[in-house]
Amino acid sequence: MKTVEDLAAVTVRLKIEAQLPEGAVQESVNQEFEFIYGIEHQVPTLEKALEGAVAGHQFSLVIPPGELYGAHDPELIREIPKEGLLKQRIREGQYYRQMKMGSLVQFKVLEIKNDTILVDFNKPTAGISALMEGEVLAVRKASEEEIAKAEENQHKREIGCG
Repeated sequence: MKTVEDLAAVTVRLKIEAQLPEGAVQESVNQEFEFIYGIEHQVPTLEKALEGAVAGHQFSLVIPPGELYGAHDPELIREIPKEGLLKQRIREGQYYRQMKMGSLVQFKVLEIKNDTILVDFNKPTAGISALMEGEVLAVRKASEEEIAKAEENQHKREIGCG
């Protein structure tokens, strides 16, 4: 097996730069890893770029927010009353967290007004995309043992245990 296809053991080297919605680079990660294509799922944009590739293939991709942490939803920006909130925790540009009736209330404070606060209920990672540059280092046929282990690992990830 010389090309990336289902049940191929694929080794890639990646450089990933997380890009904030404002365009700033949040972090850069370099990593090398092996996975079984078609079993151990990667983000769809990467899987599509790797399909049919051979060792030595280089690529540069932009991974959209929807494939990572989700898009930033403008409808989750709301104006709420200050009443019932711990005033000493309310700081513009900071995240507010408080347990209320057994649930965690969490949001980013955008603007403090007289009786209300403009807040963003999006997750802190919403809207982050990534620039991914990489190279396929090796492609080979995976063994039955590797395939079984990959299926087990993927199942654990899908149920939140991996």
